[in-house]
Amino acid sequence: MKKLLLILLCLPMIGFGQKTGCISGDCKNGYGTYVFGKGVGEGDKYVGEWKNYMYHGQGTYTYVWGLVKGNKYVGEWKNHKKNGQGTYIWVNGNEYVGEFKDGIMHGQGTMTYAVGTIEEGLWENGKFLGEE
Repeated sequence: MKKLLLILLCLPMIGFGQKTGCISGDCKNGYGTYVFGKGVGEGDKYVGEWKNYMYHGQGTYTYVWGLVKGNKYVGEWKNHKKNGQGTYIWVNGNEYVGEFKDGIMHGQGTMTYAVGTIEEGLWENGKFLGEE
């Protein structure tokens, strides 16, 4: 009986019972919250605007899985990709504020590194080109 009680107390800590999928709002055409289930991106969460089941408009994506665990993007989305103005914050303290195109840093932007270095200017396909 004690073992069963211990198992039941530990279930929430290992993810059983965690609600996934569209947990609130309208994740088709509107504003909603979506939490990813098992597999790649498990536990990741998107809160924001949707169009035809895709992130589209303003939204926040919080990463809790894999190499990007702890990172967060807040900004504009178009057809499921980061597009327009946004802020990407890395768990290590780095932060990029600026333009995105097709999911990557592209256009005017400022990268502030946790060590204090700042790169401000033009970005193309995720690479810093320099000041304009």
